[in-house]
Amino acid sequence: MNNTVAKCICAVGLMVFTSAGVGSEMGPAEGVISYYADALHGNATASGEKYDKNKMTAAHKTLAFGTRVRVTNLDNGKSVLVVVNDRGPFVEGRILDVSRSAADQLDMGDVGLVKARIAVQ
Repeated sequence: MNNTVAKCICAVGLMVFTSAGVGSEMGPAEGVISYYADALHGNATASGEKYDKNKMTAAHKTLAFGTRVRVTNLDNGKSVLVVVNDRGPFVEGRILDVSRSAADQLDMGDVGLVKARIAVQ
């Protein structure tokens, strides 16, 4: 195999690898978010931190701990920045759980579920 063919094969492999999302940031996503129950305040999160309902944190299934995520409530346009420090949500159809403080700033109200856009910052 000559050098030009080998370079083409490597280039195609790299395109397939990156288009699958491996090694790239998550693009914006939309879906239902919820917030943690106040009763969980003080419990350990998957990262080892204690959940603090007064901090701007969130749970995501796959994003690395420490990832900053912009969350926008699609009903009212309000937006906050949270840091991923836990895993979840574990309810089908939900894309993120946010702390009580983040939920309050998003004006999620007592319903606890809103349609939102999330984007890695």
